[in-house]
Amino acid sequence: MKIFEYTFLSLILVVRGNAFTLYSTTRTNRNLQSSSLNRRFLSSDGINDDDEVLVEENSAFEEDKAVSISSPDDAKEQDETETTMSDELVEEETSHRQPRHHHLLQKMLMTASCTDRGQFASKEQKQSMSELISELESIYMSNISPTLPSPAASKEIQGTWELVYSDTQLFRSSPFFMAGRAVCQTEEEAQRYDWFCDMHRAALAISEIGKVRQIISSDRLISEFEVTVGSIPFLSDFTPLKYSGGLPFTINGAIVSSADISSTQQGTAWEIFMDKVEIKGSNIPLLRSILDDKRVALESRRLGSFLEENVSGYKNPRPIFKTTYLDDSIRISRDQDGKVFVYGKMSNETNPTEYANVDADFGLLNLLEGLNDNIFKFSI
Repeated sequence: MKIFEYTFLSLILVVRGNAFTLYSTTRTNRNLQSSSLNRRFLSSDGINDDDEVLVEENSAFEEDKAVSISSPDDAKEQDETETTMSDELVEEETSHRQPRHHHLLQKMLMTASCTDRGQFASKEQKQSMSELISELESIYMSNISPTLPSPAASKEIQGTWELVYSDTQLFRSSPFFMAGRAVCQTEEEAQRYDWFCDMHRAALAISEIGKVRQIISSDRLISEFEVTVGSIPFLSDFTPLKYSGGLPFTINGAIVSSADISSTQQGTAWEIFMDKVEIKGSNIPLLRSILDDKRVALESRRLGSFLEENVSGYKNPRPIFKTTYLDDSIRISRDQDGKVFVYGKMSNETNPTEYANVDADFGLLNLLEGLNDNIFKFSI
C-alpha cells in the first residue's frame, strides 16, 4: 500500500514538472516570436541593429519598471522623481546653451528698464538687483586673467556710456557729487550728505532726468546729465503771468562735469580729480549766451586749491570710483560707499556731446514745427 502511494505521488510530481516545463517553453517561444516580429518590423523601417538593441533594452526597462512599482503610491513617487530629474536636465541643458552671467544680465536689464533706471524700484526690487549684481561681480572677478589689462586701464572701458541703473540718485554718478561725498570725513557727515542729495532731487521734482552719460578717454572722465523742466521758475514773481508749467514752454539743458582720472595701483579703480562744471545746451534765451561763456564755468579744482591754501586741514578731494564688472557692452561701477552704477556702452566715441545746435527758444520752434507738420501743413 505504501509503495502504491509513493508511486502515485511521484507520478503527480512528474506531471506537474512537465506542465511547468511546457508552460515555460511556450512562453519563451512566444517571446522569441514577438522579438522576431519586432526585428522584421524594425528592419522594414530601415532601423539598424544598434537601434534594435536599444528598443529591446527599453522594453526590458519598462517590464522591470512595471514589476518594481507595486502600488499607486510607488507610481506617484516614481513620477515625481522622473519629473525632478527631467527639470534638472532641462536646467542643465539651458545653462550649457546660455552662460549663467548672460542670464543674470538679462534679468538685471529687465528690472532696470521696468523701474526707470532704478528711480521707481521697490525695496524688494533693489534687494533682488543687489543680489544679481553681486553674483555678476563675483563671476567677473573670478575669471579675470592676470595677463589682460586691469579694468580701469583697459581700452575696452573707453567710449561713451549711458547709465541704465543705480541704487541711488542718478546724478551721483557725476564726479562733482562724488567729490562732494569725498569731503565728508565721518559716517555722520556721509549720512548727512546722502540726505542732502535726496532733498536736492525732491526740490527739483518738476524736472525730468534725461540721458546720463559718462564719456571716458585714457585720462579724462566727462559726465553729462541732461534735464528737462516743464515750467519756468519764479516767472510769476517778476511778471504778471501765472504760468504754472508744461507746454508751450520747456527748459532743456545739460550739467557737464569733467575730471582727470588715473588708475589706482590695483588697476580696478580710478582716482578722480574734479576739474570744472558747466551748463551746456540751455534753451533759455539770453541766459544761453551767458552760460556758454567759459568764464562762467564753476572751476572746482581752482576753488579746492584756494581752500587748501587758506583752510587748515582741507585737501582737494580725490574720490575712488571702482569698476567691478566690464565687458564690451556693460560696465558696473561703485563709489566709495559701494553705491551701484550700471552703464551700457553706446559707442567708442571719447569726445563730449556737442550742444551748440540746441536753439535757445524755450522749445517753441519744435512746438511750431510740430503744429505745422501735423495740422497747418504750410510749405516753408
